[in-house]
Amino acid sequence: MLTATTASTTTTGTATSGTTTAASDANASQDRFLKLLVAQLNNQDPMNPMDNAQMTSQMAQINTVTGIQQVNETLKSMATQFTSLQVLQGSSMVGHNVLIESNTLTNSAGVASGAVDLASKADAVKIDILSSGGQILDTFDLGALDAGRQSFDWDSSAYTGTGAPSFRVTATLAGQAVATTSLARDTVVSVGSENGAMTVQLQGRTAVPYDSIKAIL
Repeated sequence: MLTATTASTTTTGTATSGTTTAASDANASQDRFLKLLVAQLNNQDPMNPMDNAQMTSQMAQINTVTGIQQVNETLKSMATQFTSLQVLQGSSMVGHNVLIESNTLTNSAGVASGAVDLASKADAVKIDILSSGGQILDTFDLGALDAGRQSFDWDSSAYTGTGAPSFRVTATLAGQAVATTSLARDTVVSVGSENGAMTVQLQGRTAVPYDSIKAIL
């Protein structure tokens, strides 16, 4: 909760500063344009004065540019405020387990959990648990499964490897490979924002973008 509140306050302050700077730039651009226009009027040829339509067109152009700048800054401010609100709401995820698209497992209290999404049914599904060096540590023969998400738990209490274990899925139907998506289970420890987007810090890996969360358990 503390992380989300801090991120929101900092971001809002930055947005206010950015909006003030943009407003100053827009005012400076208008001032320069008006000075140039006055200088052009003062130095025009009396025998060939500036056409009213041309002057009106130039005035319309600077107004259009200024309007676009103001709209862009308004949208940026809204996006920043939305991110801050999203982080604040996302703080409710802290402590919850989530699934992300990954085959790297997190050891939590002697158990490493994951899941696999099957694009279609399969008559044979096998999961190999691998060490950080790629050696097979364990194998699950799940047999025939329907399309959809299937979860598994691996007893990782005896694992002594230096790196995180991973898993590999092999699924077939009548000898043909079935498309799969590997999902790893992890725990949310904090939320924040980076470059205008919400990020989620997980227990067993680096922070990931919020849109990489496939399910909240």
